[in-house]
Amino acid sequence: MNDKLYALKNAFWYTMFFAVLLLTPTYLYVTYMKYVTEIQYEFKLKKQSHLILRAMEEFDPKENEPFLYPRYRSFQSGLYDVHFTPVFTLITHPLTMQKGGYHIEDGYAYLVVALPERRYFEASYLVIGGALSYVSIYRDIVIILLGITTLIFVLSLFFLDRFALPFQRLNKRLDRFIKDSMHEINTPLSIININIDLYNRSNATNKYLQRIKAATKTLATLYNDMDYLIKNERLSFAYETIDLSHYLQERIDYFSEVAALKNITIEGHIAQEIKILFNPTQLQRIIDNNLSNAIKYSYEEGNIEVSLLVEDKTCVMAFKDQGVGIQNVDQIFERYYRENQDKGGFGIGLNIVKSIIDKAGIELNIDSEYGKGSIFSYTFSPPITLCA
Repeated sequence: MNDKLYALKNAFWYTMFFAVLLLTPTYLYVTYMKYVTEIQYEFKLKKQSHLILRAMEEFDPKENEPFLYPRYRSFQSGLYDVHFTPVFTLITHPLTMQKGGYHIEDGYAYLVVALPERRYFEASYLVIGGALSYVSIYRDIVIILLGITTLIFVLSLFFLDRFALPFQRLNKRLDRFIKDSMHEINTPLSIININIDLYNRSNATNKYLQRIKAATKTLATLYNDMDYLIKNERLSFAYETIDLSHYLQERIDYFSEVAALKNITIEGHIAQEIKILFNPTQLQRIIDNNLSNAIKYSYEEGNIEVSLLVEDKTCVMAFKDQGVGIQNVDQIFERYYRENQDKGGFGIGLNIVKSIIDKAGIELNIDSEYGKGSIFSYTFSPPITLCA
């Protein structure tokens, strides 16, 4: 996985984790601030009620001038009799709580002040109120949460990146070592194969040399898997038209010498002229790993059947062995997983195969019975298959 993508992904999940942890204190903070806002609003209403009462106190009816009732942009008020019938009111909001005190209903807060009897225009109550808004609280909490989560994300990304540096350096060294080793391995393998072929051309077949050649082919399969893992993430694999019938038969012939070491016979039941649109390197990884595993896990003097046939514009490639079978089918595609530690290998072959077929949309069906063998069937559907 790309290191930057890994850091981003984990920084995101760390941020989400801390964001969830912040939900409870955020809820408590919002509840507290709403309570404070309501108390502050009550004081504002009381202050405005005192201004209205002062204005009514200063009014002198003997001056024969009309009383100008105070009006405010943010508040509404009115005078009510003992039955809460309006004497004069600017309030449009319905008042359901008809008793003295401070009340909040549906975002509207109002203060009911009892008046001395018959002192202010025959009114018994002064009511003053207004819309109670929590917008500033929600705005502040959003800004705070965004600031905290951004800070957590940046710090997580920073520390994850710093923490990963030693491992990145180690991985680079390891990659360099593997690449150099792969190059060094490829050269002697090629030399061994070439010299065995040259010897066999001028001399009788030597069973010991045949065993050496079969062993080099097994090593070559491991080499190709490792090479694919190294190049997989930075190379694009272009598709081209491949004669699958011919290609599959070539790989069967290639592995026949490997199978002969255990006296295993590989039988091919291959329909001809089956073509697909695929990448040769990826196709080789699929076929080679299936043939290699079939040989590795088959009993000596066993039989392996490889078939290729067309079924309604799709082609099915199957590998059937008479080997030990599979205990944990769901785990065999995990990288480095091996059911039998004595059989060798690194446990990467089927992981590579799974990654290829998942991206290509190739259907895989596994039928295995432990102790009796397995069948791996690969279904190539349009547009991969070019079957008419």
